[in-house]
Order: sequence, then C-alpha cells, then structure tokens
Amino acid sequence: MLNAEASPARDVHPPTTGGYPDFAPVRALSKALNDTLILLFRPLDVRLWLGLSFICLFLGGGTSSAAFNWSLGSLPGDLGFQEAMARWRQYLSDHLWLIVVGGTAFLGAAVGLLYMRAMLRFVLVDSILHGKVTLARAWKEVRPMGRSYFRWLLAALMGVGLALTAGAVTAFPHLRALAAGGVRSVTFWAELVAILVADVGAGAALAILVALTDDLAVPLMYAEQLPLSKAWRQLAALARERAGAFLLYVLLRLVVSVVAGALVLLVLFPILVFLFSGAVITGVVVVLGLRLLGVGWTWNPLTMVVALLALMVLTGVILILLSVVSMPAQVLLQAFGIRFVAPAVPRLTQFLAVRELGRESRETFGEPARKVLAG
Repeated sequence: MLNAEASPARDVHPPTTGGYPDFAPVRALSKALNDTLILLFRPLDVRLWLGLSFICLFLGGGTSSAAFNWSLGSLPGDLGFQEAMARWRQYLSDHLWLIVVGGTAFLGAAVGLLYMRAMLRFVLVDSILHGKVTLARAWKEVRPMGRSYFRWLLAALMGVGLALTAGAVTAFPHLRALAAGGVRSVTFWAELVAILVADVGAGAALAILVALTDDLAVPLMYAEQLPLSKAWRQLAALARERAGAFLLYVLLRLVVSVVAGALVLLVLFPILVFLFSGAVITGVVVVLGLRLLGVGWTWNPLTMVVALLALMVLTGVILILLSVVSMPAQVLLQAFGIRFVAPAVPRLTQFLAVRELGRESRETFGEPARKVLAG
C-alpha cells in the first residue's frame, strides 16, 4: 500500500531537463501561498498550530519585530528599583566569579538555542512536507543534517564576530590617535564610516546567506540526505545556470518578508499594548493595595523572586504571542523556498507529489482514505 506519510523511495529519479521549465519564482510563490492556506486552515487544526508555533518560536527571523518602551517608572511612587540594582551591581563587582559563571551560562544557552534552531529548521520542512508535526520522529531522522547545519552556523557566526572584533580592536588605537589632535580630520571620519559600513555589510551578508540556507539548502539537504557543503555546491551550480530566477527569488523573498512583517506588527501592536497596559495596571494595583494595608514595597529576596516570576510570566506570554502570530509568515517563507527549489530536486518533487496524493484522497474519500493510505 502507498504510505502518504512515509518518505518517497530513494532510488526513484523522475527525468529532469536542463532548463527547469517550472523554475519560476512567481509560480513558486503562488503554490507556496496555496500550500500555507491548506496546511493551516483546511481544516483548522489547533494541535498543528501549536506544534508549528513551538517550532517557529526557536527559529526567529522571517518577520520584523517591534520594540516597546516600558519600565518600572510607570508604577507610582519610588520603589527603590535603582538603589536595588546599584547594590546588585556592587555585589557582582565584589564577586567576579559570579560574572564568569553567568557569562559561561549565557554562552552555553546561546549555543544550545543555536542547536535547537538548526534542528527545528529541518523539523519545519518535514512538517510542511508531511502536513503534520511529528517532532520525535522528525528530530531523529534529521539529526545528521541538523548537526551539519549547526556546525556551519556556529562557525559562521563565530568567524564573522571574531573578524569584526579584530578589525575594531585594530582600528581603535589609530582612530583614538587621530581624534587626540582635537580637530577630527577627514581621514578620521572616512575610517569611522568605513568601519561602520563594513560592520553593517558583513551582518547583512551573513543574514542573507543564513536566510538562503534556511530557504533553499535545508530542503535540499532534507530531500537528498546531504551535508551542507554538498547542498551548497548543488545550489551554486543552479544559481549559475538560472541566475535571473535566483535574483527574482531573492527580491520576492524580501518583499514577502517585509509585507508579512508589516501584517504581523499590525496584529501584534494592539495586543501587546493591551498586554503591557494590563501589566502596568496590575503593578499599580499591587503597590497601592500594599500601601492601603500600611505596607510599603521594599526590595528583598521575597519581592525580587515575585518580581522575577511576574517578569518570566510576562515574557512567556509575549513569546507565545510572537510565535503564534508570526508562524504563518514563517511557514509561507519556508514553503516558498521548497516550491522554488523543488523542480531541480527530484526527490523533493516526489515528497510534494505524495503529499498532494494523500490530500486529494482525504478530500475525496474522507477519513477512511487516510487510514488506507497510512496502512
């Protein structure tokens, strides 16, 4: 029996042509939009939404984000927050080992999140191609490719970061010597602008490279079971052959990302304003309630724990909102990359064909067809 959930046979290669007649970004975007609507809304599956939102929570990117200015200054009276922070800073300066431990823990958490991002990118591709989230199965199957991507991502971030840091450290003494004369010369400003342009350019180039790897190289790695280096060699050959199509894809991808980001912000802004307003009002009620009882708010271990727990709850709610609202845009962008590169990747085309067969069978025959296809 044909299994609609299983991977296509690895030894079957449909014939392809050198011109890739379906290698069209506009057509790929149209198909990706249709795939996203069917996956998320036909039918509306709450478990699927939650699963995809969890995956996209660790991926980040794809859409813009907003910054909101909110602080304890919104609360009434003097809560002594600045004094408490000053005492904590003094305590940390007297115990440098805490700074070392905190910095090590931060770096470890950052590397762990980077590993989660690399692995869950493949899980997202698997979920789109299979039409459901099966985290345990997908994680086990994509582990070799995910680790290959993680090693490259870690090396790229560390390499660019170290290069920019080394450049800044090398240029700083020279800039300070130029500025010591009092009147900053044209050479000073030219070097400063060059450093800023290099920093921004390197960051933008790395962001574009990571985005293209997510969109195009990851689906190719998933379908062909390739390490990242071989996947990029194949993509480079395709880009040379179809340079116009790749350029149009990058431009469309940028436009879709900006439009999706604007729509996400349009939805998120009133929700977050309401959420932050509710947090401020809750803080005001707590402080005023304590004053009515004759108790002033002071910072001690108990109140710090309470404030930390409240901050963690607020942060968790914000992250959940961000992931749920931005998830459709991230699914669309990933589906766009899959549809764009699929005509050049026979096995990826087979995945899509099996998914379409299963979808059409379920729409025609209903739930019994799903059981037959799965058996």
